[in-house]
Amino acid sequence: MSAPRQAAPGGWAHRLAGLVSGRRTKWAVLAVWVVLLAALGPLAGKLNDVEKNDAVNWLPKSAESTQVVKLQDQFRKDETMLAVIVYERSGGVTAQDQAKAKADAVAFGKVQGAEKVQGPFPSKDGKALQTLVPIGHEEVTDAVDSVRDIVKRGPPGLNAHVTGPAGSGADMFKIFQSLDGFLLIAAGLVVIVLLLIIYRSPLLWIVPVLSAVFALGLSQSVVYLLAKSAGLTVNGQSAGILTVLVFGVATDYALLLVARYREELHRHQDRHEAMAYALHRAGPAIIASAATVAIGLLCLLVADMNSTKGLGPVAAVGVITALAAMTTLLPALLVIFGRWMFWPLIPRYDAKYLDAEAYEAEHGIWNRVARLISAHPRVIWAVTSIGLIAMTLGLGALKTDGLSNAGQFTNKPDSVSGSEMVARHFPAGSGNPAVVIADAPASAQVARAVTATRGVAELSRPVAANGRVMYEATLRDPADSAAAMKTIDRLRDAVHAVPSANAKVGGNTAIGLDTKRAAASDNKLIIPIVLGVVLLILVLLLRALVAPLLMIATVVLSFLASLGASALIFKHGFGFEGSDAGFPLLAFIFLVALGVDYNIFLMHRVREESQAIGTRRGILRGVTVTGGVITSAGLVLAATFAALATLPLVSMAELGFVVAFGVLVDTIIVRSLLLPALSYDLGRRIWAPSRLAKPHAAESTEPKVLDPVS
Repeated sequence: MSAPRQAAPGGWAHRLAGLVSGRRTKWAVLAVWVVLLAALGPLAGKLNDVEKNDAVNWLPKSAESTQVVKLQDQFRKDETMLAVIVYERSGGVTAQDQAKAKADAVAFGKVQGAEKVQGPFPSKDGKALQTLVPIGHEEVTDAVDSVRDIVKRGPPGLNAHVTGPAGSGADMFKIFQSLDGFLLIAAGLVVIVLLLIIYRSPLLWIVPVLSAVFALGLSQSVVYLLAKSAGLTVNGQSAGILTVLVFGVATDYALLLVARYREELHRHQDRHEAMAYALHRAGPAIIASAATVAIGLLCLLVADMNSTKGLGPVAAVGVITALAAMTTLLPALLVIFGRWMFWPLIPRYDAKYLDAEAYEAEHGIWNRVARLISAHPRVIWAVTSIGLIAMTLGLGALKTDGLSNAGQFTNKPDSVSGSEMVARHFPAGSGNPAVVIADAPASAQVARAVTATRGVAELSRPVAANGRVMYEATLRDPADSAAAMKTIDRLRDAVHAVPSANAKVGGNTAIGLDTKRAAASDNKLIIPIVLGVVLLILVLLLRALVAPLLMIATVVLSFLASLGASALIFKHGFGFEGSDAGFPLLAFIFLVALGVDYNIFLMHRVREESQAIGTRRGILRGVTVTGGVITSAGLVLAATFAALATLPLVSMAELGFVVAFGVLVDTIIVRSLLLPALSYDLGRRIWAPSRLAKPHAAESTEPKVLDPVS
């Protein structure tokens, strides 16, 4: 065993790493972060103030339904949402019930934000009553709560619910308002528990979690400023994903850096020097990982859907701030606190860690996994590939036609019960009409075209403003049904054919239809762009072509397998009716970008080792020394995204589940077995066309002495 060689690798990268963890500069790094948080931290709490959860900020700008939403402003002083209050008695409405509904209508008029109350109207079967209450957008949640308090005090046997756009919106807004706090607590607790298990230290978890909290605060502040000053669209979904993503990726980067730092502490007596080496060696893989995820997310900027387009920059900001915190603040804090933070398993300087065989033996199970790969590479990659391909068969169960109002929730809120009651006794589209706006001179022709359209039950009187007229058409089918969407297509064909009418059709059903079509278009456009961008980053990082193609192919297979398995679980396990139209794209973005992460961490280390000891030996050492930390990182990220699966929104629950499931598949199967086995089978050819693909002396399988910088 040779003596330690302490020569630094040199170059600007090592000097920068040394600057972050220097004896004096570590305090400067900490001071910069404290100043940043003191200056920007208060803005993080204002993020909810700039969230835009109304329809126009989710829809594609070019959609006809978006144009109708904007045109509707001409017909009213204040933007309102319609609350539909429905009463039902199975044996028929009584005089006492009618008196109750009339008294409620008077009370509704006194609720803040409520406008002209209409009704109550009896159903044709005599078993239900319906009252309509327009409510100002700003007061929807509080007003709906007040209306619900009023209707619940009724005679025995009379059931009452508040539904319509206002009822559904209030139920949705409440969930979004509670998202940030719930997800912060859930993600924080998950990370703390897992770090306690992984580090087996009662102290060490504090530094990564503190750094992640700093990163989250900074990211929320930056997103707030971008929303306030640059027009970035932020909604409840993107704000919730930001919290989970920052905690997940920040902890991942912390695990990788701390593992490398622990390794270097065994080789260096000076902890500042150990951190400089650790940051220099782990830094490129962490930066490449962050770049892959951030750039992949920024590809969402070309999306047609406003909600999808806004998510890209929001999530990218989270990844970049997580990277900044974990490559500056975390190293500074670790060297400030010193080795004792690892107590009771404090890493001491020990020259035995310079011996490759002795070092690899320390990794137990991953050393055995590496030996299994070297013994049976083709069997391993063949079996794992067949298993993943079999999982893709579940894609036939994936339904992405969108979710009905009831299907949006994992539970059954009041608005869903109300919409079911409306459908039993009134035209199914009652309270959720299609909106038709046209030029006033063509009003009569447009009205005839609408009433002649199959699927339209009733047409309101026209409302005129600024040379235009607006009609509301009640549909025969439930507003969120496929049949109603077909009626919207027929309506559009009919009114578009009226000469010089300039007619447009909107409303909630049209919004759902336009959302579905925009999401399908985004899938076809963005997925190839993301694959191309990720491939380019991998080529630049590994300076090869074959290895990046292998990494992309295995991650895509993993994505399809995870999506297929999740589709079966959603349908037969959870009983979900389907998925949002945009679900496949979001699942792809997160699974491919985050899945490639783990392959980057592995293959960057493999390339580093291959330069010294040859490709096949380098693959085995890479699997051995990164196996534990990458698996831990995958478990943490999966667990943080699983927090989304506990939310009462199907869209968030599905995204959280598929990302958590897919990350585990990537971590346990793809990164641990499939990719290493394929690479080992191909040998040095994975580095083609670089010089590493050519035979060289390092292909020896003799035990080597580890250089302190490796």
